[in-house]
Amino acid sequence: MARVSDDNAYKVEPMELTGSIVALVTPFDANNRVDYAALKGLIEFHIEQGTDGLVIAGTTGESATLSAAEHADLIRRAVQLVDGRLPVIAGTGSNSTAQTLQLSLEVGACGIDGYLLVVPYYNKPVQEGLYRHFSSIADAVPKPVMLYNVPGRTVADLLPDTVARLAPHENIFGLKEATGSIERLREIQERVDASFRLYSGDDFTVLSFLKQGGHGVVTVSGNVVPAAMSRLCRLVREGETAAAEKLDATLQALNKALFIESNPIPVKWALEQMGMIGAGIRLPLTPYSAQYHEQMRAALAEAGVTKTQ
Repeated sequence: MARVSDDNAYKVEPMELTGSIVALVTPFDANNRVDYAALKGLIEFHIEQGTDGLVIAGTTGESATLSAAEHADLIRRAVQLVDGRLPVIAGTGSNSTAQTLQLSLEVGACGIDGYLLVVPYYNKPVQEGLYRHFSSIADAVPKPVMLYNVPGRTVADLLPDTVARLAPHENIFGLKEATGSIERLREIQERVDASFRLYSGDDFTVLSFLKQGGHGVVTVSGNVVPAAMSRLCRLVREGETAAAEKLDATLQALNKALFIESNPIPVKWALEQMGMIGAGIRLPLTPYSAQYHEQMRAALAEAGVTKTQ
């Protein structure tokens, strides 16, 4: 399942991913089209800042508002722009098993390193339905799968026993667990093999998640402070707990500001203030409320972000 770049300088097994994997925003231009020039700038920024991997077209990437053609093209173009310098995980999940499989197969040969598949939303499948959904897709796709549990958005909750049923699948390498519950993490760890990769999907509790043995984070905050998020993961991995706690404390105000309205509303505004992207966001999401602007600016300053307009 490895991908090797043309110059053989880069090889990655998604099962081995650790650290800060940024759920990248999708920039839009003034005509509400995907802004590929801005996307290139974001990707270069993350490579320079030490981000450990990228998720393209996840929730933070406004995948729900992309057409099928846009969704596939975004993933392909992102892979081209990354050019083998970072692992790329494609967000291809939806609430339709057939549509998820179709999109996953469509982009499977474009150079991605794996898939991020969210729990199907809105139709509220039972645990057996979740098991069949994920296992049938994993059976058919050419790249490894990261499961994604975020019941705050999907309502349906991928429970630890179902994760344990799915974990032995040879094409499922890990789970993004976004409940924010460390007790949930412990329950999963008790049921799966140590080789199964566990990633936090909650920026508020990343430090506790990593200290409990998590392998990394799929982060929203890392869009804005990529170097800090990568360093936080590295410090915990190296046993530098005190330094990690100090760094995490500087990020908590930013985490709060980034989730005070629905993601990715706040993070796109923050990136606009940093001069990284334009103001584009697609309905039904709306621009970040003015009442929170000063809170965000203060949080950015506390996190060490000095490049703001």
